[in-house]
Amino acid sequence: MAVNGFEREDRIQFDLTEAELATMAVRAGQTRTMEGEHSDAIFPSSSFVYSTAREAAARFSGDEEGNIYSRFTNPTVNAFEKRIAALEGAERAVATASGMAAILSIGLSLLQNGDHVVCSRSVFGSTVSLFEKYLIRAGITTSFVDPTSLNAWEAAIQPNTKLLFLETPSNPLGELTDIQAVAEIAHRHNALLAVDNCFLTPIFQRPILLGADIVIHSATKYLDGQGRCVGGVVLGSHQLMEEIFGFIRTGGACMSPFNAWVFQKGLETLKVRMEAHARNAQELATWLQAQPAIERVFYTGLTSHAQYELAKKQQTGSGGVLAFEVKGDKEAAWRFIDATRMVSITGNLGDVKTTITHPATTTHGRMSPEARAQAGIKDNLIRLSVGIEDIDDIRADMQLGLDAV
Repeated sequence: MAVNGFEREDRIQFDLTEAELATMAVRAGQTRTMEGEHSDAIFPSSSFVYSTAREAAARFSGDEEGNIYSRFTNPTVNAFEKRIAALEGAERAVATASGMAAILSIGLSLLQNGDHVVCSRSVFGSTVSLFEKYLIRAGITTSFVDPTSLNAWEAAIQPNTKLLFLETPSNPLGELTDIQAVAEIAHRHNALLAVDNCFLTPIFQRPILLGADIVIHSATKYLDGQGRCVGGVVLGSHQLMEEIFGFIRTGGACMSPFNAWVFQKGLETLKVRMEAHARNAQELATWLQAQPAIERVFYTGLTSHAQYELAKKQQTGSGGVLAFEVKGDKEAAWRFIDATRMVSITGNLGDVKTTITHPATTTHGRMSPEARAQAGIKDNLIRLSVGIEDIDDIRADMQLGLDAV
């Protein structure tokens, strides 16, 4: 339909199959209303109207495509889903209320009583709690393994194993799992592989292209990039996502239109932000490991990283999160954190602002001391999500921390 002298749909329905990631991040899933807006529209509506009762019946029965209720479908949420699916190389995406809602949706839509999960022991603390404390109430058991050992993944498989779950790089130590190799293990045993790709985003890692069945994001982190909203997304094949879609839309853990709009706008700058994060993190990690007050730095971009070669194989960048151990105990770590002045003391990551936290007492504080020890979360460990401020200013703030240790 011609509006103001040109065809709205023809102007934006161009072929993106061969487009680069930076282009897809800006253009994929884009639509325009009759108003011809340049920025993506937002549809903050709980429901949608029909021209006739017959049309309403056709929508509700599924005989006709269209929106019914924003718990099920919403144009803004759909646009975000299409854009992130294009970036990850997935057939479909399902947006959720949070990153943890995304993981919960996998557990309760694809698993059932009597099923078994093999999970990396080096995952976000809330992920551990979800598997250990809550999914077990539904009769779903979990074994935790060393994420770096292929033998450990293989040995943990049971006849009832249905899912292998990992995040790579891990939070916060940057341990890597060979996605392609673990995918082969999972598929050989008729199980699915789910990968949390929060730290690297599709800009630096695309797990589906390496054999993963499902990818998860906390959109709260880098997909937004400015700490504005909470949200999540699950990606994979149409068949798997239909099951997850049914659970999310029935259970109500759906994403709001406003949050979807924020995340969609965040994706437009994802590539340039991730590249800036990674440049700063690489320089800062290199500088930190030369400081006498630092015992060890964990960052996959360092040649000293035990899995540096694997990082080069499956990643195109190392992201913005690093961790380091200061000399001393918890009090030394706290002194370092408290002495900084510019960086933000917060448990969130993926923000354009540099953030700092003490994992043992914050993000991983709900884990038992034994579980933290197994995961390598020591009391002197600090996690840094490196922002895009000037690197000299970030380094100067880190020097204040070093001086206090």
